[in-house]
Amino acid sequence: MNAFSPSHLQVARRTAFIALLVLAGCGDPTPPDYQGYVEGEYVHVASPIGGRLDRLAVKRGDTIAAGAPLFALEAANESAAQRQAQEQLRAVEAQLADVRQGKRAPELDVTRARLAEARADAQKSATRLTRDEAQFRVGGIARQQVDDARAAHEANLAHVRSLESEVQVGELPSRSDQIRAQAAQVAASRAALEQAQWKLDQKTVKSTREGRVVDTLYREGEFVREGNPVVRMLPPANVKVRFFVPQAQVGALAVGREARVRCDGCAAAIPVTVSFIATDAEYTPPIIYSNETRAKLVFMVEARPSLADAPKLRPGQPVSVKLQ
Repeated sequence: MNAFSPSHLQVARRTAFIALLVLAGCGDPTPPDYQGYVEGEYVHVASPIGGRLDRLAVKRGDTIAAGAPLFALEAANESAAQRQAQEQLRAVEAQLADVRQGKRAPELDVTRARLAEARADAQKSATRLTRDEAQFRVGGIARQQVDDARAAHEANLAHVRSLESEVQVGELPSRSDQIRAQAAQVAASRAALEQAQWKLDQKTVKSTREGRVVDTLYREGEFVREGNPVVRMLPPANVKVRFFVPQAQVGALAVGREARVRCDGCAAAIPVTVSFIATDAEYTPPIIYSNETRAKLVFMVEARPSLADAPKLRPGQPVSVKLQ
């Protein structure tokens, strides 16, 4: 009898097969690589006001910090408008100060002098009236003369009261409605100055973010229309990796998952973090087309590197992504 009968062979084969299954189950399968490419969200820097390009402070390939000057347009008209607005504001502010103070001191001095003269006239007329009344009592003059003296004295007293009121009014500031109207003029002039200053500031454009200058679209001396970009930038935060995951594996993905990106010329794998997962499936894009994936439905996934690693990636660069 043979050492291994058919029944023994079957048992041995079954045991080996189970062992292979156990070994395969104990292994840790390597996650697949997904194909993708680097994409950049460019920032086109422009001025809302047109003009001749007088100064271009950057060139292609420069890495600049936030707040660095980019370009300057001619600003003669805006500078003149800003100076005009400044002078107009000074004028209306002076007028407001004037209406708050009332009459000037020399004008009040003239009124006070007239008041002193009127008081002297009233004193004279009072003396004349007293004398005429005494003569009328002894029959020295007619009643008509006494009445005339009394009327002249009352007129002088009325003149005195009028001038006293005029002095009091002159010492007061202008009426509240006049002050409010002038204050409104000051506010309007201040707003006009702010607008003129804003227009002047728009002629000198600075970078609001750090990044790399990808291209300059005008040369010095050329006329730039309002809103036309002069500099094209790529901030590090706007660099992302876009790759495509088969529909069978997309369910295991979540925003925030870590991954590693490899590319030709990269010294080491670059860590990225998944930031977006598409909700709609699509066929494999032509940019990563291959015979193996031509009929597969995939989901587009975006991942972003850290700000320090972003300059290592170039838009359009093909990459492979391995999920962690």
